[in-house]
Amino acid sequence: MAPGHYFWAIFYFACLCSASLANNAKVNFREKEKKILDQILGAGKYDARIRPSGINGTDGPAIVRINLFVRSIMTISDIKMEYSVQLTFREQWLDERLKFDDIGGRLKYLTLTEANRVWMPDLFFSNEKEGHFHNIIMPNVYIRIFPYGSVLYSIRISLTLACPMNLKLYPLDRQVCSLRMASYGWTTADLVFLWKEGDPVQVVKNLHLPRFTLEKFLTDYCNSKTNTGEYSCLKVDLLFKREFSYYLIQIYIPCCMLVIVSWVSFWLDQGAVPARVSLGVTTLLTMATQTSGINASLPPVSYTKAIDVWTGVCLTFVFGALLEFALVNYASRSADRAADMHRENMKKKRRELEQASLDAASDLLDTDSNATFAMKPLVRHPGDPLALEKLRQCEVHMQAPKRPNCCRSWLAKFPTSPLKKVPCFGRGKCSRSKRIDVISRITFPLVFALFNLVYWSTYLFREEEEE
Repeated sequence: MAPGHYFWAIFYFACLCSASLANNAKVNFREKEKKILDQILGAGKYDARIRPSGINGTDGPAIVRINLFVRSIMTISDIKMEYSVQLTFREQWLDERLKFDDIGGRLKYLTLTEANRVWMPDLFFSNEKEGHFHNIIMPNVYIRIFPYGSVLYSIRISLTLACPMNLKLYPLDRQVCSLRMASYGWTTADLVFLWKEGDPVQVVKNLHLPRFTLEKFLTDYCNSKTNTGEYSCLKVDLLFKREFSYYLIQIYIPCCMLVIVSWVSFWLDQGAVPARVSLGVTTLLTMATQTSGINASLPPVSYTKAIDVWTGVCLTFVFGALLEFALVNYASRSADRAADMHRENMKKKRRELEQASLDAASDLLDTDSNATFAMKPLVRHPGDPLALEKLRQCEVHMQAPKRPNCCRSWLAKFPTSPLKKVPCFGRGKCSRSKRIDVISRITFPLVFALFNLVYWSTYLFREEEEE
C-alpha cells in the first residue's frame, strides 16, 4: 500500500475514535435511568398490585429468597422472655415485567427508594413484639432492579422478639430464640419463601452479649396451615449459652460465704447470747435479701429452678444454724436447772446424814438412871440412811466397767474449752449443750459438702443431656 493510503486510513480511524468518545461524553446515564424507569414503571404499564409470575413465566408461585445480616443483639430479657436484635433484611425475587436494556452492560442496576413503586412480598415477623425502621439521616432502605428483571429489597430494622424460655436449669441453661418470617396474605399457591443458597444468615464478627454467648444458629422452614390455607414460613434458631461465671461470682460464692459465716456461731461460747443471736439473724436476713433479689430478676414460673434449689438449701442451713443455738441455749438452761436441783438434793442429803450422825452420837453417850450405858443394836434398820449410803458405794464398786465407745472417744478429742481442755464426752465433765456445738461443727460442713456434690453432679449432668 502506498504511504498516502496509510495516512488516510489512520486519519479515518482517529476521526471514528474521536466521534465515539464525543458520543460517550454526551451520554447522561442518569437521564437514561429516568427514561427506563418511566418506561417500565409508567402509568398503565406496571401494576404493583399484581404479583409476578412463577418460574419461566408460568402461573406457579412467585419465589422469594431471603437472607439476613445480624448487626447486633442488644438485650436478652429473662423476666420478659424476649430479645432485641438489629438486622439487615434482604429479599430477592424475579419480576419479568421489570426487564430493561442495560446499554451494553453500562447500567448494572436501577436504584429505587420508594418500595410502593413495585410489587412487594407481604412478609411479617410472626413473633415480633415491637419493631421500627431506621430513618437517620435518610430511610435505610433501597430497591435494586437488575436488567433481567431481578429485584433486591434491603432494609435495616430493629426488632423486639418473643423468646419463650425454659428456666429449669437456670443459670446452667441454654436458650433457643427464634426469628420467624411468614407471608400474611399470599398462600403457598401464590408465594413461597426460600432461604438464599450459600450463606443465608450472617452474624457480625465480635458479637458481645452481657450474659450470653451465641453458640450457633440454624435455618429451617416452618410452614403453617390455617383455615384460610397454607402459608410459607422461614425461621432462624439462635442458640444462646448463659455465661456461668457471672452467676458464680454474684450468687454462688456469696451464698457459700454466708453459710460458712453462720457456722462461726458453733465456735462461740454458749454464754455469748448477743453475739450468737446477732450473727444468726444477720446471716439469715442477708440470705433472704439475696434470694429476693435473685427472684426479682426472673419471671414467676410454676416449676422449680436450679437457682431455687441452691438458695433454698443455703437458707435452710443458715436457719438451721440459728435453730441450733436455740437448742443449745435450751439445753444449757435445762442443765443449769438440773445442776441446781442436784446441788439442792446433795445439800439436803448432807444435812440428813449430819443429823443422823449427831443422833447416833447422842444415843451412844446417853445414860439412864442406873448409870449404865445403853447398848444399841449393831444391825441397822432398812431405812437407815447410813446403811443406804454404804450400799450405794458397794454397788458402784461392783459395777462392771462399760465398753468404750469409739465415736465418743474420737469426738472427745475436740475440747469445748481451748483453755481448760475439757473433753466433751467425759462423764460428768461436760454439759449437753457443748456436745451439740461440737457435733454441729462437724455435721453442718459435711452435709453442706454432700449437698454440693449432689447438686453439681445432678445439674451438670442434666445440662449435658439437654445439649
